Amino acid sequence: MDINKLEAILKEKNQPKFRLAQVKKAVFQDGVCLFSEITALPKDLREVLDREIKILPFKAEKVQSTKGSYKALLKLNDGNFIETVLISPKPGIWSVCVSSQVGCVLGCSFCATGKMGFKRNLTAEEISSQVLFWRQYLKKNKKCDVSNIVYMGMGEPFLNWENVRESLKILIDKNLFGFGSRSISVSTAGIPEGIEKLTDEFPQINLAISLHFADNEKRSRYMGINKKYDLSRIKTAIQKYLGKIKRKIFIEYLMLDNINDNIEDADNLIKFLKSTGKNCLLHVNLIRYNETPGILKPSSNNKAHEFKDYLEKNNISVTIRKSLGEEIKAACGQLAGSSRLGGEKRL
Repeated sequence: MDINKLEAILKEKNQPKFRLAQVKKAVFQDGVCLFSEITALPKDLREVLDREIKILPFKAEKVQSTKGSYKALLKLNDGNFIETVLISPKPGIWSVCVSSQVGCVLGCSFCATGKMGFKRNLTAEEISSQVLFWRQYLKKNKKCDVSNIVYMGMGEPFLNWENVRESLKILIDKNLFGFGSRSISVSTAGIPEGIEKLTDEFPQINLAISLHFADNEKRSRYMGINKKYDLSRIKTAIQKYLGKIKRKIFIEYLMLDNINDNIEDADNLIKFLKSTGKNCLLHVNLIRYNETPGILKPSSNNKAHEFKDYLEKNNISVTIRKSLGEEIKAACGQLAGSSRLGGEKRL
């Protein structure tokens, strides 16, 4: 919702100052879908607001669901599409995965979003409104609320830092969404400047680094960003981060069949983590690749567990992250922002 436009309308209609707080609470915290639902407002004001301002800057075209996961295809006002995901990793916990760009410039070879190319950055309103969309959905259908937010959808958050920064401010503002900083995570493919900015401006927000390879040759082959920001630069960024704030960093490691899942790869990962001098504050999330037709294959369950066991024997904190939403292409690396969804239901 455009707060500046809302303020202008309220001023034009000579509304008392407390009206703004009433609308903010109803929209951002109570999750109303229409101004007409805010019964504390005069009827004529509700009608004006419904006519002149939109709560969401996009239209939900389709919503697809499977056990514990929902994916929405959102049509932006300029005709572009993005996807956003809602998952429940455990009963009563609901996490929203937000996109920060339409497409992605990085073009990682294992990622469906990267195959789209890059179209544009999302505005702070378009980013934060994905959370608002799911808050509305949960309060209407599940009688509960969003628990966590992860910037792990379409795009690289640190390549849209100005808008991501503003969206984070909106999400943690007690007069708007009111989320705690520690309930929010930002995931990056490894942009040192972005990591530094997050460290300085939002030290309590969680950081996740999509490492995936601990060998520069392999990482450059599958993740072009490594040619600019290689493992040595990522290591330095990790050391600077942990030198300022002693909070755990999550290292994401996508497991690809016969590519990065053998013992040599595990040894390289162990060596890299320990080289930071702070491996006790690094936690590895192993993620079996969520298969996208015609791209790559996931490591087997057995191989993933063998890899995990080997890391643990070498004193590395590690878990195999449960993947949700693969059936509807809502898992990591599968978002593509197209109208290809099938078996959908409308809101």
